[in-house]
Amino acid sequence: MLNTWLQQAVWHKLLAAACMCAALIGCKSMSVMNTSQSAPSAEQLLRIPYTSSLDNTQREYLVYLPQGYADNPEKDWPVMLFLHGNGERGDGLSELDFVMAHGPLYEAWIQKQPLPFIIISPQLHMFDLRENGPDYIKNRTLDNLPKRLENGVPERGPMFTRGGPMDGVPQADMSKVDITLPIGWNYVEQDLLGMLAHAHANYRTDASRVYLTGLSYGGFGTWYMASKHPQLFAAIAPVVGWGHPDLMAPIAEHKIPVWQFAAGRDYSVRIQYFYAGLNKLEELGHDNVRFTNHEDMAHDAWRRVYRSKDFYDWLLEHKLVEQAR
Repeated sequence: MLNTWLQQAVWHKLLAAACMCAALIGCKSMSVMNTSQSAPSAEQLLRIPYTSSLDNTQREYLVYLPQGYADNPEKDWPVMLFLHGNGERGDGLSELDFVMAHGPLYEAWIQKQPLPFIIISPQLHMFDLRENGPDYIKNRTLDNLPKRLENGVPERGPMFTRGGPMDGVPQADMSKVDITLPIGWNYVEQDLLGMLAHAHANYRTDASRVYLTGLSYGGFGTWYMASKHPQLFAAIAPVVGWGHPDLMAPIAEHKIPVWQFAAGRDYSVRIQYFYAGLNKLEELGHDNVRFTNHEDMAHDAWRRVYRSKDFYDWLLEHKLVEQAR
């Protein structure tokens, strides 16, 4: 009887030890499995050469491939075409980094926001503004540009001075206002189309989710490109750049979702010029239009817009297949 009891006791101890061993082995396997999971592939910033259709010069533009792009060869990614402002023009070569001063590429590459877009960022030609342009172009230097850091992110730059009080103003008379700005993005329309075509041919893009946005001069360019090629874009977001009423019919016909941004203390692009185009869209029956006026902000309201998660989430809500054609 005693021997039987001893045998049972030994058996139970052996069984317990075996279970503990199995548990430890299981824990070790789980640990190995967890550590073997690799981090997403790093984001990439590419310089793509092209010949400009405007003047046959050799230039480059930037393409940002998002974090995780290299991990899944079956996944297609949304595309964002970004048009910069007047102060970021350049030769498309040694001055190309100016396009990262503001906007989505600044947020994605410099501030390391993991934006889930393939971002195309061209540079508008200088034309004669190197000699005859405003001081903010003449006095700029590459040394003052924000730089991507190996560890962490740089401090964000200061906001523009707010030049005066917030005030409501009546709608401007647009009958004698030109549809486009002088030497603007409309001059390189074919270049922009070529960049989109190159992206679709060479990267895993989702053609139903192509978005167009731009700030200041690029905001005006956004309205122009959307009007001329409304079938291409799932949504547009012009920032501190208004759209002329004469550009609105194709946008309304294709019911492109619009999110327009303005600034109440913007003395470069005045608020009264925004209303006519937006009212024209409403008159044409287009109701998928947002208008956000950052009443407290100066011309650089784009800083707030492009750092906002809501902005990118709104873009991703829209696909071409969801819109009436």
